[in-house]
Formats: sequence, structure tokens, C-alpha cells
Amino acid sequence: MDSRLKRLSIIGSLGIIILVVILVVYSNGGFGNLLSKNGEGANASKTAETTEEANAADSSTGTTLTGENGVTVSYGQVGDDLKGFLSDNSFFDKENNEFLESLLDQSNRVSILTTSVERDLRVQVVDGRGDLVTGESFTIKLIDESGKNQEIKDLDKDGIIYAGALSPGDYEVKLLPMGDYKVPINSTTVRVKERVEYIYISDISHLIKTEAEIDAEAEDTAEADAESTADRTELVKLQFGGTRQKAGIDVSKYQGDIDWKKVAAAGVQFAIIRAGYRGSVTGALVEDPYFKQNIRGALDAGLEVGVYFFTQAVTEAEAVEEASAVVSMVSDYELKLPIYIDSEGAGGNGRADGLSKEVRTLVCEAFCQTAKNAGYNSGVYASRNWLYNNLDMSRLEKFEVWDAEYVSVPQYKGYYTMWQHSSKGKVDGITGNVDLDIYYY
Repeated sequence: MDSRLKRLSIIGSLGIIILVVILVVYSNGGFGNLLSKNGEGANASKTAETTEEANAADSSTGTTLTGENGVTVSYGQVGDDLKGFLSDNSFFDKENNEFLESLLDQSNRVSILTTSVERDLRVQVVDGRGDLVTGESFTIKLIDESGKNQEIKDLDKDGIIYAGALSPGDYEVKLLPMGDYKVPINSTTVRVKERVEYIYISDISHLIKTEAEIDAEAEDTAEADAESTADRTELVKLQFGGTRQKAGIDVSKYQGDIDWKKVAAAGVQFAIIRAGYRGSVTGALVEDPYFKQNIRGALDAGLEVGVYFFTQAVTEAEAVEEASAVVSMVSDYELKLPIYIDSEGAGGNGRADGLSKEVRTLVCEAFCQTAKNAGYNSGVYASRNWLYNNLDMSRLEKFEVWDAEYVSVPQYKGYYTMWQHSSKGKVDGITGNVDLDIYYY
């Protein structure tokens, strides 16, 4: 469940519980009657003798009864007015409503979110707002179907506990007590999957980092392979001619602040915006620092929008994570163009640079299919040489293909719907160079 929906569900459930308590109490004549009926208000019964007499004696101001512990309990029904408690200043006194107070008290209360992609388990410790609880070494107890258990600790205190190389099956997950935190009483049951499923992972947003949390210089090392085949015939201006084609650009943090109104006035019809990347060293999922600014600006300027994500996934499971991260990031925006996976190198030292053609193809397929299963059109971006030599395109042409070739006429012989024809474009509203594209429809 999405963290925002989870918070709304919790608040709604508390509201229902409180309403039921109020209705039950006042349908039985208030707290005093409940004490008498349950045999816990002997002294209260002696003071008022009967509920009917008590109501008759104080039908205009509510009723005050004294329990056997000496605590005075007031309830606010005025005669037959069931809304009398609203004008009863003592009704919400803490000493009279400890049960309701305990329901409302969410301080230090934590819960867990569990996810399995393939033979693994990720447990996220969140507070009542759905935010990760960091700075504490929470520990979970993991119990498999045979009863064998192990304890796993959050050593880096990031609120996320990961267990890999697990046997498939059902597991009980129990968050162990930690300091003053209120942990769930019951354990959570989760199924560890044997094989990855190309399904959007909810609550993936907790795993997305900002560049302030990482070493961006070391992690963001994508290299444009299309430069290796560029020639002097490269088309460095927007291409408006032809039928059933649109002229556009693709941008990232490297373009800095963009005046999107000027971009639209220059004739740009669409923009493909970098949503983020996976770190070349640590594998962290990172949002492009200009993503929100760019996508909002492009949409407000009337441009059609798509997005791309630079992958460094080394498994299908990681590709599903990447696609899920992008889907979560674009959920508040309207995309008319695809979500692309940027499958190219990271300078030779990236964690995914040494992948075989087979594995790299699986990564792209997992990413695209996950995005498609989430309701988005999807595709693969790469240079002509990369498409030929590093991917099995016979398995990927069911998705859209974005070919990068800096020549006057594309040489790629396969199917493609978008062509990046220059990295040296100049467009009003953007300082410096920008990539230029043509989308065929």
C-alpha cells in the first residue's frame, strides 16, 4: 500500500473507533451506566442508586457519578440530547478519557513495510506519517516455515533492513522492541518470491535518494556512446519538417535552470526529462535534482512529456526497482510519451558495465515490462552501436526504441520511434548545448 494511503487508512480507522466508542457510551447512558452494568461501579450505583434516578435528578446538566476508586466521572448527555457532550467541557478531560487518549497517541509508534522481489526481503521501519525512522538500529526476527529463525539488525541505521539469498516461501517478520518505541504486537506474514515478477513495487519512494545524500560526482557517470559514431553531418537544429513527426529535446540537471516558456515559443513540441539514475558505485536510486522543476515547467508550458532513467541495474530485480522508482516519481504528472531506460555505459567502471548481452537485455526487458504493467508506455534508449552489440533487440522491439545517432541520416536498420540526432543543439531558454530529438508517430 502506498504510504499516503496507509496514513489515510490509519486516520480513518481511528476515527471510526472513536465514533463507535462515543455511540456505545451514550446509547448506554454514559460512562456511569457502563460502570454499573459491568459491576465495576458499585459505589457509583450507591451514590445515584439507579441510572433512572440519576438522570431524573440532573436531566438538565448531565450526570456526575463517583466510582469506587474515588474518581468523579461526568458524562455529558443532557436529557434526551445525545449531542450534549459537545457542550460538556469535561467530556474530553484526559483523566476521564484515557482510552481515547491512548488511541490518539501516535508518538513513538512504528510499523513495518515488507517487500520481496526475488528470494529477498526488504523491511522498512516507518512512523505514523509513513516516513522512514532513521538513526536507530532496529532489529527484526525472521521465522521461516520450518520454525527456524534469525535476527537481522539495521546496522547503518537507515530504517531499512535487507535480507538476501532467502529460500522462497512464507516468513513471519517481527519487529523487536527498541527503546521507547511502540512496536507492533503481532508479526507480519510475507511471501518471499522465487522468481521476479514485473510488478510495480509500492512504497519504493523510501529508497529514492537525493544528490545531497550521495557522492554525485562518483555515482552519476553516464557516458553518451553516440559521440563515437558522430560525423560532421550532425543536424544541430530542431527538425520541424516532415509528416507525423515532432521536434523535441531531452534534458537533465546538466542544462540547469530552463525557461520553459521560451523553449515552447522556440517551437519545441515535447521534452524527455531525466527522472534519475542508479549510482554507478553504490547502486543507490537517485532522483535528478532538476526533475520536478523540469517536468512541471515543461507541462505548464504546454509540452508533451516523457522521462528516462539511467540504469546501472545488474539483475532483473534491480530493474524492477528502477522502473518502480520512476513510476512513483511520475505518478502526479501526465505523461504522453514513454518512460525510457537509458542503457549505456558508465565510463567503464560502472557496476553494470561488464554485463553480458543476455543479462543486459533481461534488465531492459524487466524495466520496460514493469513500467508497461503499471500503465505506462515504455522503451529503450541507446546509441546505434549499443543497440547492435550490447542488446538482443529481437526481444526488445516490442517496446519503443530511442536511437541516438549524431549523423544526418540514421544508419540503424531496426525499428525505432525516436531519434536523438544531436547533442549540440541550441534552443532559446536553455543555456549551453541540449540534445535534439525527433519523435515519429
